[in-house]
Amino acid sequence: MLDKNGIAKRIAKEVKDGDYVNLGIGIPTLVANFVQEDLGVEFQSENGVLGMGPFPFEGDEDADIINAGKQTITTLPGASFFDSATSFGMIRGQHVDLTILGAMEVSENGDIANWKIPGKMVKGMGGAMDLVASAENIIVAMMHTNKAGESKLLKKCTLPLTGVGCVKKIVTNLAVLEVIVGGFKLLERAPGVSVESIKNATSGTLIVEGDVPEMKT
Repeated sequence: MLDKNGIAKRIAKEVKDGDYVNLGIGIPTLVANFVQEDLGVEFQSENGVLGMGPFPFEGDEDADIINAGKQTITTLPGASFFDSATSFGMIRGQHVDLTILGAMEVSENGDIANWKIPGKMVKGMGGAMDLVASAENIIVAMMHTNKAGESKLLKKCTLPLTGVGCVKKIVTNLAVLEVIVGGFKLLERAPGVSVESIKNATSGTLIVEGDVPEMKT
């Protein structure tokens, strides 16, 4: 079973040279720590940063340089800062190749719910609705089950939706899955995790074809 860093490390393998990548709040922010240094990747944060680097070491933080989740970050040579209008112009103009988001629920047809739990105070949907509507490739980083042990990969989302039919791939602490017609196709198992345990943790339709390899992180 993977921890949050393990999930981020596996997702980093999905990032390609030359990609412009938006990192959502939570586990996705960790991805920048694991991308190969020889790849020319530009990480974008919707609060107006292009060229984010990994998180700073303790003592090296600059409180004026933060991501959309208000975490302190580093920037790489050539990084730029701009207003939210420019940032969302980049997002809505489909200049982001890959979006990596956290989620509370994902349905087997690729719907995502990641912004609200009814009855709990939230500040709003934020930029997630723009990201899911504009990105060509959306990968979700999340735990396979919630704190109560209930599956977060469902036949149909129960929470308010952020986007419809937009998720392409999901990386959880248990598995790597692709959203295809008919359900979640199991691509890889986390180290030490059996196919049976993934089936038991998945409420949506799980498609298993042949031997499923163990993921390499």
